[in-house]
Formats: sequence, structure tokens, C-alpha cells
Amino acid sequence: MLDIYQKYLIIKFIKKLISISIIFIFLIFVLNTLEEISFLKNSDKNFLFPYLLSLLNVPITLFEIFPFIFLLSGQFLIYEIYKNNELDLLKQNSLSNLKIVKLLFLTALIIGIFNVTIFYNFSSFLKFHYSNIKNQISKDNKYLAMVLETGIWIKDEINNKKLIINSVGIKDDFLLDATINEFDSEFNLIQTLQIKKIDIKNNLWVLYDPLITKDNAEIITSNKIEYLTNFNKKRINSLFSNVSTLDLVKLINLKKEFDILGYSTDEIVIHLLTLLFTPLVYGFMVIISILLVINFNKNKSFLFNIVVGISVSVIIYYINFLFSSLGSSSKIPVLLSVLFPLSIIGILSTIGLIQINDN
Repeated sequence: MLDIYQKYLIIKFIKKLISISIIFIFLIFVLNTLEEISFLKNSDKNFLFPYLLSLLNVPITLFEIFPFIFLLSGQFLIYEIYKNNELDLLKQNSLSNLKIVKLLFLTALIIGIFNVTIFYNFSSFLKFHYSNIKNQISKDNKYLAMVLETGIWIKDEINNKKLIINSVGIKDDFLLDATINEFDSEFNLIQTLQIKKIDIKNNLWVLYDPLITKDNAEIITSNKIEYLTNFNKKRINSLFSNVSTLDLVKLINLKKEFDILGYSTDEIVIHLLTLLFTPLVYGFMVIISILLVINFNKNKSFLFNIVVGISVSVIIYYINFLFSSLGSSSKIPVLLSVLFPLSIIGILSTIGLIQINDN
């Protein structure tokens, strides 16, 4: 059972978290709206449409910067306690520095679990609709790719032809057991190509041992032919990489489908592991925020504390981004790409706990 001083700290921390989140929601909304207005400047959409798109995109952006918000909230909370001389009063009621850290750490963990299980799913749902709307408006909406139980499906348009491409799976640089249906502008079938293996490293695909059917007659060609499309391996990967539009259940299901098709699941696994450890990251950021204020409070201004906090957040962000990119490209093991940045934050937090305990 929490005593009155523990409840006071928790409520105060949550209020700081909400206040700072509201400020960032406003900033995100304004910046997103400016971007959407620029995106829609040549469209005939209603003038309120950019604001709708921005609202759909705000929650997932907020979720992505929550670690930074937790750090700022911890800094503002501890600074206010120092400024109001409340720390001695809290210590008189058996709340040492270490106990304050523990209380706020556990609070951050609980909020983090809520964010991942509830807020993230809600945000990804809105992001999914945001992406769908923008794809429909975008001039590139004639180029589509998706993964279904029947395999990978690609829609393309090139040289006045419409292409519907289906493959049972992808391995390394190759589409396997693929079928290419060519249609004219009126969607009349021109020909069908059945290929065991397609090299998709570049836009100019290499089709191995294609079997072409035209006017109900089969045509045997050479061992391989070149075939121009608007897609290559990199572009196909990018179309499947927007994992933030999928909730936890959809992410797990998509991983299963990719495993069946032989498609790389590294990015999905990294995203799932990142979500799994998100509550712990929140907790570590709170510890770091308390360390910064306690260590610098007496000798430096609070503005200095904020600048240092922002710098720490930026460094952590780029370390995380770097290792995530290395993991997605299979240059390092997936688990290492997530755990190494987390271990850095953990080490900083452990140092912080030692410092806080000494104070």
C-alpha cells in the first residue's frame, strides 16, 4: 500500500508527463500539418484534410519520442522538488534518493506497459489509415506490393502495360516460382510468364527459364531474359518496412507469413523486441534524468541540465538507430542490435544509481 508521499510523487510525475506530452503533441501537430499542406498543395482536397492527416499521424510520432519525454519529465520533477525544498521532507518520511528512484522507475515501467499494449496498438491503427489515405492520394499508388497467404503480390505499370506479379516467396536477391501477367491499358491479357527464379537486384529483372503463354500458346525462350519493372529488391523491402502501421497481433502474424514465404523478418523482430523492452527504456531514462539533476543541480543552471538531457537523448537515439539499421541489414545479429543500445542505457542508469545512493 502506497503512503501519501509516494502517491504525491507518482501523481506529480504523471502530471509532468502529461504536461510535457501535451506540449509535444502541439508541436508535432503543427509540424505535421505544415508537411501535409505541402503534400496536398496540388490536390483538390478540403482545406481541413491536412489537419485530419496530421491528427492520424500524431499518436505514433508521440510514441516514438516518449523516451525523451520521460527523461524531461523526470528532470522537471526532481528540479521542482529541489527548488521547493521538498527533498528533505521526503527523506524525513523514509523516502531516500534510492527509494525515490525505485518508485519513479516502477511508475515508468507500468506506464510503459500501458503504452505498448494499449497506446501503441491505438497509434498503429491510426497510422495504418494515415498510410492508406496517403497512398491513395500519392501519384505512386499504381505501384503496390503486399504479402498474403498466397504469396507476394506486386502491381506495376510500365511501357503502357499493367503488370500483376505473384511469387511464392523471396530468398536473397530472388523471387521464387513467380508468375507475371501482362495487361494492356484496358486490362486485356497480353501474355503470362511463369518463372522459377527472378533476379530482382535491379529494376531490370533477370528471368531464368521463363515459360511464356500468349494467345493460349506456349512459347519457349532462351535460358534467361531481361525484364524492365519499377521495382527492385530495395524498393520491395521499403514497401514492407512500415512496421509502425501494424499492431502487435498483426506484427506477429506478418512474421509468421514472412517465415513461410522465406522473406526476411529481421525488421519485424527488431520492432517487436524494441516494443518488448520499451517499458525498461522508460525506466532507465527516468533514472538518467534524476542523475543529471542531482549531480548538476548545485553547480549548474537548470537550463544546463535540460541541454545535457537533450544531448543524452540524441546520442541514445542515434546509437539505437545505428544498431537497428545494422540489424535490419543483417550485418549484426538481430538480438544484439536491440540489446546493445539497451545495455548502454542500463550501464548509464547503474552508474546513476551508485551516484544517487551516495547523495
